[in-house]
Amino acid sequence: MSEMAEAIRQLIQEKGYSEDSVKTIIENALKAAYKRTYGTADNAIVKFNDDMSDVSIYSRKTVVDGVYDPVTEIELDDAKKLSSECEVGDEIDILEDPKRFDRSAVTTGKQTAHQELNESYKDTLYNEYKGKIGEMVVCYCQYERNGDIYVDLGNAGKLEGLLPVKYQSPREKYEKDDRIKALIVGLKRTSTGLQVILSRSDPELVRSIIEMEVPEIADGTIEINKIVRDAGHRTKIAVSSTREDVDPVGACVGLKGVRIQNVIRELLGEKIDILKYDPDPTVFIKNALSPAQVQRVVILDQAKRQALAVVEESQFSLAIGKQGQNVRLANKLCDWSIDVKTEEQAAEMDLSESATMQTAQNLFSDETGEPEYDEIKTVAELPGVDQRVAEILKTAGIEDIEQFIEAYGNGSLQKIEGLKKEEIDAVDAIIRDTVEFVEENDASGKETDSEPAAAPEQAVSEQNEEEVYHCPECGAVITLDMTHCPKCGVEFEFKEDEE
Repeated sequence: MSEMAEAIRQLIQEKGYSEDSVKTIIENALKAAYKRTYGTADNAIVKFNDDMSDVSIYSRKTVVDGVYDPVTEIELDDAKKLSSECEVGDEIDILEDPKRFDRSAVTTGKQTAHQELNESYKDTLYNEYKGKIGEMVVCYCQYERNGDIYVDLGNAGKLEGLLPVKYQSPREKYEKDDRIKALIVGLKRTSTGLQVILSRSDPELVRSIIEMEVPEIADGTIEINKIVRDAGHRTKIAVSSTREDVDPVGACVGLKGVRIQNVIRELLGEKIDILKYDPDPTVFIKNALSPAQVQRVVILDQAKRQALAVVEESQFSLAIGKQGQNVRLANKLCDWSIDVKTEEQAAEMDLSESATMQTAQNLFSDETGEPEYDEIKTVAELPGVDQRVAEILKTAGIEDIEQFIEAYGNGSLQKIEGLKKEEIDAVDAIIRDTVEFVEENDASGKETDSEPAAAPEQAVSEQNEEEVYHCPECGAVITLDMTHCPKCGVEFEFKEDEE
């Protein structure tokens, strides 16, 4: 095999060039030398052997009777010496000897070939790594300059890897030959070649690392819903499971925390919160504020995605986090604006007309925005009620709303251990603002006991055609079997008219 064929083979097999790109580069180099010699390359023709073992360059000239331009024309007599069948007007390819090109032409050809080889090499690498953006790679620290880390990507020096200072974790420092796992986030063309831009601060790096540690993520049993990160300090990961028998948080943490510790070790001690995703924003916000324990979450404005998280005094600083980091990450994770207050601070706020009504309107509106009536019987079903309070009431034997109203009226709720007066008043406020009692008729048309039903503030209940009684104090609808007004709690009794 000739030297030409061997050089082409090396370019294709060892350097990764395609055969077509090599042929184009050689052709352009020869034409550049030809143009340097003759002033034009419009009539230059480059031909390769079938086995790529040799290449030749020809001058395509027109046969004329009287030459005007010797570069592009040839006399008929001279043409017939090459081919006896030539006639005026024919075109003939005449083999050129590259050795006849002057030194400057040869230099031009070499420079053209070198430049195009570099550009072709950049294109090849660019196409190779373009599809790897978002993937994690293992590289090795080479040197540092102005805070930026230059790394070896383990590809025999094909291209340069750069870990800019803005994409580094502030917790991490590197020495020469240190092993680094980083995420490919971009490519950059430079005068010397191509740079692969890497990141150690991207949240997707955490995803790649945890996917390697938790096989349930790879097989689709566990899904990572969202990751937010303050690189070097704390990361929050919301996960869910496609199977009811698999705990997503437990699977990610691993037995005795082995799996999550491997991730933390790779991130050099960065704190990681694994929490369960929930479609209910009140539950998800509670989870997102971990490790703080949240007592309750109140939706202040559904449309503006504003919520209030109420915590005990001892949990307040933990919920906020250092310099507001914990609540800031929770905001990003849930995509809600979360305000954290203590019980005392929340008690000073008027939540009955904001959070409670907002929640009630959202719960009792259909897709068209028209109000609907949903039957509510228990305290726990009330919109925005503190479930801890509801559970204490249930334990004390007060589960139904009517039981609560009666106990509220006679003052027995104050005797229940674990309940504060403001908590009792808050439940009463929810009932007064979001619940009204409507009378129901059975199949025979006979009036039955009234049931509480949720309704928007502006809704007016339909009244039966039969006689309706109203509370003398507040005007609420009452029935003959009641001893207390369901709205204001005033006591009353019914006496039959002697007539």
